[in-house]
Amino acid sequence: MTVVRLTRMGRKKKPFYRIVVTDSRKKRDGGWIESIGYYNPMTQPATLKFDNERLTYWKSVGAKLSARVARITK
Repeated sequence: MTVVRLTRMGRKKKPFYRIVVTDSRKKRDGGWIESIGYYNPMTQPATLKFDNERLTYWKSVGAKLSARVARITK
């Protein structure tokens, strides 16, 4: 199954996340199909940028959103 979730980037104690489309069986930081945005919780306020058109497309073809991605993209 295809899922839209966060993959961790950045360095120790300074996380930075990409919003990616991947196979649900892959590891958190494993390979992904498409990167559709990013999320940086360390800035004030938190930085969030994503392609809403691509997110809508992936949801329309059956991709599930992780709980965190669903919460931050509302």
